[in-house]
Amino acid sequence: MKRLVVIPLVAVLLGGGVASAAPAAPAAPAAAGSVTCPTGWGSLPKSATSTNSQPLTNVRAGAHSCFDRLVLDVPGTSAAHPVGYHVQYVDTLYQDGSGRPIAVRGGAVLEIYADAPSYSPATGTPTYPGRAGQPPPGVDLTGYRTFVEAKFASSFEGRTQLGLGVRARLPFQVFQLDDRLVIDVAHSWTATP
Repeated sequence: MKRLVVIPLVAVLLGGGVASAAPAAPAAPAAAGSVTCPTGWGSLPKSATSTNSQPLTNVRAGAHSCFDRLVLDVPGTSAAHPVGYHVQYVDTLYQDGSGRPIAVRGGAVLEIYADAPSYSPATGTPTYPGRAGQPPPGVDLTGYRTFVEAKFASSFEGRTQLGLGVRARLPFQVFQLDDRLVIDVAHSWTATP
């Protein structure tokens, strides 16, 4: 009888030990409403200066749970050697140099200037094939929640100008990573997606 009592107890202890040594199951993904989005970016103009003038090589976009992102690839730049920029909401996008208005769809338009020409300053050779009044090559905003339309405006006197049509005047941030300038526009003014 003692033996019968001991065997089930040993089996329970061993079973518990095996279960606790087993790897934990992956956590279930967070529910959509449980994501906390950054707040406090605001919608006022943002800018930074720099003496660094590296050429723009690419423009691309990405969709995230809290914001849509536009990235300007500028190799040779970093937080220590940033790209100068000026980003602000405008009523109308006017092409730098000519003053010609460029239509950009959306409830609001962000004008983006980056101190990164779309050509080599040394040779004048194009480094990015943007054309005035056209969407930036390779940027397809179909299905984006906040971005509506992007337009290449100009590359004039060492600066590239883009227009970014968004759903409404929403908070945005601008920051520098290695080899790129990043513009994030929030999906809403609240802290949930």
